[in-house]
Amino acid sequence: MMGFRFLHPWWLLLLVPIVAAGIWLMLHRRRSAAVLYSSTALLQDLPITLAQQIKRFLPWLFLVGLMLLTVALARPQRGKEEFRVRAEGIAIEMVADRSGSMRAEDFQIEGKPATRLAVVKKVFHDFVAGDNHLPGRPDDQIGLVAFGGFPEAKCPLTFDHEALLKVLEDVKTPEAIFDSAGRVVNMRLLGEESATAIGDALALAAERLKDVKAKSKVIILLSDGRSNAGVVQPLEAAEAAKALGIKIYTIGIGTSGDEPVPITDPLGQRGFLPPGDRFDEGTLQAIAQTTGGKYFSAENTAALRKVYADIDRLEKTTSEGRMYTQYREFFPFALFPGLGLIVLELIFASTRFRSLP
Repeated sequence: MMGFRFLHPWWLLLLVPIVAAGIWLMLHRRRSAAVLYSSTALLQDLPITLAQQIKRFLPWLFLVGLMLLTVALARPQRGKEEFRVRAEGIAIEMVADRSGSMRAEDFQIEGKPATRLAVVKKVFHDFVAGDNHLPGRPDDQIGLVAFGGFPEAKCPLTFDHEALLKVLEDVKTPEAIFDSAGRVVNMRLLGEESATAIGDALALAAERLKDVKAKSKVIILLSDGRSNAGVVQPLEAAEAAKALGIKIYTIGIGTSGDEPVPITDPLGQRGFLPPGDRFDEGTLQAIAQTTGGKYFSAENTAALRKVYADIDRLEKTTSEGRMYTQYREFFPFALFPGLGLIVLELIFASTRFRSLP
């Protein structure tokens, strides 16, 4: 809602004497004698020149200039009026598996084959921004942790969901880097990134949620594998989250453990890696049960979307925020024209329209 105000409105009281002076000038305007002459009868029939007509308005230039300067002193401003916002929201940390097995193409988007990670990103985008029957979460603080063999805090908890979703777009599965001879040069790093460190990822997410002031704090874990890396065991991380009052909702991604993972060789030829382990459903269920959350299985895009619809009905907490007005200054639009009119009147009165003494 847009508001207009004068920051110093008492300056507007000066308009009263200025307007009064203008009225007096209009009612008592008379010509002063410039040259004494015995008779002016011969001059009365002379036509009124343009210069004479303009000269009549010079005093008004000065008065209007003063009025504009007075308005400028009152500081006209326009902006959003101060108001309070009450909204319901929770703190959500999304923990997304980006290990090598997330390249498996056993999902579909709009009828076309898609990788597990692509579908996770698409549905999570709809969950945050709202689309495809998901209402969106504009009042929630949402953060992002991505993990393979080690976790990475991609985005802190934020209300800036546009920035969050841009970060989400950059989350990718590990890729092999080949040299000119066709050899993989990042074999060690590729092996680490292709592993699955669920416990470490949950511990990092819990760490980022622990100091948040919210009635509900939630971790959404999406994984298609079995925890085989990291220092913290998944159930240990779940116990720590429980102690911090954090619920964990776990989602098992994929149809089975037999889905091959596509890979492209240095010549651009497409091949497949042997399938990895199927996600450890028992551990995912235990994590959710420990924290009072829930386990979901998402074997296709529609099932994953339904999972998010269920999570969307989580308990919400009321938060109150205060938004302050940012006003735009409009005094320059009165100040500079006012000064211009006064200077113009002084120049005209001292040069072309100067009166003889």
